[in-house]
Amino acid sequence: MTTVTYSIPAIHCMHCTHTIEVEVKELQGVQSVKADADTKNVQITFDAPASEDKIKALLIEINYPVAA
Repeated sequence: MTTVTYSIPAIHCMHCTHTIEVEVKELQGVQSVKADADTKNVQITFDAPASEDKIKALLIEINYPVAA
């Protein structure tokens, strides 16, 4: 199991965090997602077949790209 934390500057409110949590949890292999509007961070715990590349691609698709 892998846990990553991403900085996502586009997070502005609880609606943003809810959207991220719901969408990312749908990826097969994702165990947990916790988005925080105050820190603009998202912590994701996952196993295969989920991967960092798949998670980052999904975040771009839903308009919450990871900070460079």
